[in-house]
Amino acid sequence: MKKLVCTMALAALLCGAAGAANGSYSVTAELSPDITVKIDGVERVFYNVQGQEVHPISYAGTTYVPIRSIGELMDKNVNWDGTTNTATIAGARVTADATGTPDRNAVTQDITMDIEPGITIVIDGTARTFYNVNGQKVDPALYNGSIYLPIRAIGEIMGKTVSWDGATQTVSISGSTAGGQVTDFDTNNSSGGNTGNTGNVGGNTGNTGNVGGNTGTTTGSVTLEQAKQTALNHAGKTASQVTFVKARSDWENGRTVYEIEFIYRSGTGYLEYDYEIDASTGKILSYDYDAEGYAPSTGGTTGTGSIGGQTASISADRAKQIALAKVPGASTANIYEFKLDYDDGRLEYEGKIIYNTMEYEFSVDATTGNIIGWDVESIYD
Repeated sequence: MKKLVCTMALAALLCGAAGAANGSYSVTAELSPDITVKIDGVERVFYNVQGQEVHPISYAGTTYVPIRSIGELMDKNVNWDGTTNTATIAGARVTADATGTPDRNAVTQDITMDIEPGITIVIDGTARTFYNVNGQKVDPALYNGSIYLPIRAIGEIMGKTVSWDGATQTVSISGSTAGGQVTDFDTNNSSGGNTGNTGNVGGNTGNTGNVGGNTGTTTGSVTLEQAKQTALNHAGKTASQVTFVKARSDWENGRTVYEIEFIYRSGTGYLEYDYEIDASTGKILSYDYDAEGYAPSTGGTTGTGSIGGQTASISADRAKQIALAKVPGASTANIYEFKLDYDDGRLEYEGKIIYNTMEYEFSVDATTGNIIGWDVESIYD
């Protein structure tokens, strides 16, 4: 499999990702040269653009490798856009192989790296969010100017099995992309209870990972991405036309199902589509669509608006900008269910921002402009 090398221009971008990503913070992690990475049984060594060996990093039970190494494993190009803090993995590789000298003197040591929730990872056109074995979001990291991702992401992206051998400190990534099972990799957990990106609940199983500790294989099981595509095809929509509000697995009536929800902008309003799909067969179990809850707000959409004789001091547009300021990259096109409401004796603007697989529910005081309510969750929860 080809190894990744940055051109000097790309290195200046990708290997020098700006530390200006919003919400970044520093943590103490461990440089772990004793961890071996094997791909389809072959041990892999990774190098940076200077030909120096780069080693895995362990933090909070998760092992990270450079995004350039992931691009190498996928045989895809890796690009960095500093204006949007976005790293992109896509397209057949066109750069030459990286070479270097193995670091024979490397030792395990504590290091400081930055966690960068403001960096967006886009893979083949889709913004990706990564999770650990407990379903908690795992953000990209930055160390020595290089972006690092959890190694579990490799298996999720490639549809391969990721396993951990604690006795030999070895991560193994293997299997074909067709029907490959994605299991979790966790340096502090070498058995059971692992989850893939698509998951399953209540001990039921499949090639889509598991929740509840069961790890068998169910013939004909489908992935979450396949279920999303099934719903889109049925609705006659494409992924670029909709915004996903929910995409997750659940346990219902003795089987694992996928709950898929997305919204489609229609004229001045919105249509909400809800699907329930069998995770084993891919069959649509139920669906519906309506505009309830997604119609544009009335009275104060662009002006100040009023309710019960009280008039808001700030405009709806201003309230939207206040909320959007907390979600870099989002725009008014990402705001839904926005309205002026009267609650607890005051006027307030309420709404949701759906952006990059996350849903932000907010309330803004219509008199002071202060954010008085803020809740964040992944659409995959």
